[in-house]
This record gives sequence, C-alpha cells and structure tokens, in this order.
Amino acid sequence: MNRRPPRPLRRRDRHGRGVRGPLVWPPVPSMTSRSETFDDLVLDAVERVERRVGSGIGDIEFAVELVPPTDPTPFEPDRVPLSRLFPAERGIPARIVLYRRPVETRADDPRDLAVMVNDIVVEQIASALGVEPTSLDPGYQGDEEF
Repeated sequence: MNRRPPRPLRRRDRHGRGVRGPLVWPPVPSMTSRSETFDDLVLDAVERVERRVGSGIGDIEFAVELVPPTDPTPFEPDRVPLSRLFPAERGIPARIVLYRRPVETRADDPRDLAVMVNDIVVEQIASALGVEPTSLDPGYQGDEEF
C-alpha cells in the first residue's frame, strides 16, 4: 500500500496576489431592499413618538407583514387595510402590524411614504392608548384619506 500524504487545502490565491476584495460591500442606500427601507421607516416613526411620549407607549409590539391575511373580519371595510391593531389580552402585549405592499401602493410618490408610515404608526399608537393622534405628534396629517 503506497499512500500519499493528504494534500494541503488550496486557497483561491492562485497567483500570489492576495485576496481579491471584500466579500461584503459596505452598506449603501442603493443596496438596501424595499422591505429593509420600509422597516427603517416604521422604526423611525416609533422612535419619534417614543421621544415625545417617553415610556408612555408601554409594551406595544410592532410588526411588518407583506400583505394582510386573505380573510378579513366581517366588521372591516371592503378596502384593503394598511395596518391592524391587535389589543393586549391575557398577558400578550398589544401588537401593531403594518402591511408593506398596500402602504407602498397607496403612496403616490416614494418621498411621501415616510409621512404616510408616520401617520399610520401615530394613528395606531393613539388608538391603542386611547388618545388623540395630535397629542402624540403635532405634525400628524390624518385629515387626508390614504
């Protein structure tokens, strides 16, 4: 039995020039996905309200889903919801869910998306706390129908 010793693992540095370049590029705005951008808009809106209110928001959880479920509740209007508030019950904190695709399709201009997301977050937090949206955000523009 003539066994050869195992060969050393080859690196991709075939010509001795070193590693080609970074494996992951630095994060730049053009490399973020639409879902990441939307998540950032929601987080920014929540942070703005938290700065104004302080710890008065409580244990409200926030979530983003692509589209609402296909089975709307009977008391909901016929149009597609932009968000939903699930009230707190039996030890489960209140949850606010924003639906990314309906919100994006209702925004005429991508620059208006941040304002729309902010207003939706403010409306839902105000509904959960039982206060007026203008008390949470003086710049609230809820007069317009989305």
